[in-house]
Amino acid sequence: MGTPEFAVPTLELLIQNGYEVVAVVTATDKLGGRGGKQPIQSPVKQYALQAGIPILQPEKLKAPEFVEALKSYYADLQIVVAFRMLPEVVWSMPRLGTMNLHGSILPKYRGAAPINWAIIHGEKETGVTTFFLKHEIDTGDVLMVEKLAIGENDTAGIIHDKMMVMGAETVLQSVRLVESGHYTLQSQQDIEASHAPKIFNETCEIDFRLKVDAVHNFVRGLSPFPTAWTSLNGLKLKVFMTNKEVGQPNHAIGAFVTDQKTFIKVACLDGYIHLLDLQLEGRKRMDVKSFLNGYTLHNPTTN
Repeated sequence: MGTPEFAVPTLELLIQNGYEVVAVVTATDKLGGRGGKQPIQSPVKQYALQAGIPILQPEKLKAPEFVEALKSYYADLQIVVAFRMLPEVVWSMPRLGTMNLHGSILPKYRGAAPINWAIIHGEKETGVTTFFLKHEIDTGDVLMVEKLAIGENDTAGIIHDKMMVMGAETVLQSVRLVESGHYTLQSQQDIEASHAPKIFNETCEIDFRLKVDAVHNFVRGLSPFPTAWTSLNGLKLKVFMTNKEVGQPNHAIGAFVTDQKTFIKVACLDGYIHLLDLQLEGRKRMDVKSFLNGYTLHNPTTN
């Protein structure tokens, strides 16, 4: 059960290692492309079609016709990677239960956006966890944990791609453990839990009143998607990559400082954040030098 690209390597690795994937459950096709009229299949569906695996695309997970179709496959184990919250009638169905892959070291960063929030909060380490589903989201008993270091300039995109590969290997090992019957589950300690709620566009606005470390972490935690942003001359300016200049700023917090050729930096609480990779509303994404080559900031501060 999965939808995005993140889930594909897990499906692929299970098949490559001889496991019989009797069906795939994924999101319904979305409309997109030119004119918004072409059906867009999820990455998981695209892979399943190539592999000849039966595909279920329920709109409602409690729908009787879906539940009956799922039962008809008599699955021993269900594996969830980046899908939806499942009702009990679905997750309790297989005789061995339903295993989920989560992109954090549980119980930290339970929720929809664990990679983003771990980086935003300046964590030096994250990882993947496999656990068995129960009623409350991301609270089930843990089977395996694999850890992953977060570099100072790693973005959510970089960690996502590393975790996608690591997660597939961890699921494979977890399935082998379940198959063997020789494993011990660890219950999660709720007192250690933190949350990683879904991120919305309005919460992606950069607050330059923070310290440069916090702004830098915020930008890379949202890069490349959903992307941190600020406003420049009344237009939305997306920021994908930054650099830090720590020291007492000589300008008002939030002031854009530039030489109109090689750099743009913005004053923060304890220094400046350099904007290295950016995209102005209505324009392409580009590095700062290319940006300044074709755009003049109105009334900027210079130094």
